[in-house]
Amino acid sequence: MDFITGTIWFLTKLADLVGSYGLAIILLTIIVRLAMWHLNVQQQRSMKMMQSLQPKIKAIQDRYQKNPQMMQQKLMEFYKEHKFNPMGGCLPLLIQMPIFILLYSALISPQFIQVAGDQHFLFIKSLATTMRATAGISENGIIGAAEGDKFILANNAVVYFNDGTEEKVKVKDPAKAVDIVGELKPGEDVELAVSLDHIDLKYSELDKIAKAKLTVTNSNIRENETLNFERKDGELIASIPTVPVNKTLHWDVLLLIALFAITMIISQRIMMAMNKTENMDPNSVALQKSMGTFMPLMIIGTFVVIPIPAGVLLYLITSNLIQILQTILINKQMEMEDKAKKDAVDDAELKNAKNANKK
Repeated sequence: MDFITGTIWFLTKLADLVGSYGLAIILLTIIVRLAMWHLNVQQQRSMKMMQSLQPKIKAIQDRYQKNPQMMQQKLMEFYKEHKFNPMGGCLPLLIQMPIFILLYSALISPQFIQVAGDQHFLFIKSLATTMRATAGISENGIIGAAEGDKFILANNAVVYFNDGTEEKVKVKDPAKAVDIVGELKPGEDVELAVSLDHIDLKYSELDKIAKAKLTVTNSNIRENETLNFERKDGELIASIPTVPVNKTLHWDVLLLIALFAITMIISQRIMMAMNKTENMDPNSVALQKSMGTFMPLMIIGTFVVIPIPAGVLLYLITSNLIQILQTILINKQMEMEDKAKKDAVDDAELKNAKNANKK
């Protein structure tokens, strides 16, 4: 089982548990965020310490600005003295990146389209749809197509042998298994050919195949159709009618992108407000404000260019909302710890004063 198949399997189990793939994605997000709770605490502590140490760090940088090597040496000594890791706040982001890539790869894959391509959630019409994709109607005997579209196969297939028996098999390299015979003309039947070499069977068994049932997906419009392929001249051949399609703007996905940007801005502003200290460097404050403004805009631009499935956006929005809650809770926790330390120091000073008066 590869990582994408494993991710879809896990999402399917969660969907069976909670009743829908949308709720499954939300539950997956909660599981990930809870698993990273300790790292997020460390990240927030690191950011708060960074703000409190910023004036001294700047003083070291100003003093040794003409000697970069000495500056680095003094900064390392300073970090070691205060037990501060300047990269400590980056670890949660580094861990979440592979999870994001894996979820993106899973939700945009043909396997997910087959099991949940038509799944809707709240106002989202399809969890697999991107902003400019056209989600066709699957398994209706007609496949939508536009010039330049490519077809891929699902990982699983059923082959039928000359003796009447059948067997479930795997498809090797399904993204490159289908060839279009002739030219694809939307609105006309298209003939598809699959080489027997893409069927994961022993060579002696390949020669006994009479036909096969394969699921074909138009990767551009997120539609799949299960076709009966007949053997002909050493290949598996099938044809299917096509209908012309045009890519349209999906407003539900655009709304998800907007919600992601809003929750990201709120999360950043809350984190900046809670980590703000009186002795913060004005340049650092200005830089943080600029990053808080331009970063969401850059990400929105990226999401417009790169096709992000609605399910991935749902994951990101949920993650931002949990981040906001975590930031507030962790900050309250640190405030209570600081108050407890301050009370302990005050009690010790009071106790020492009383002992001094007795003497």
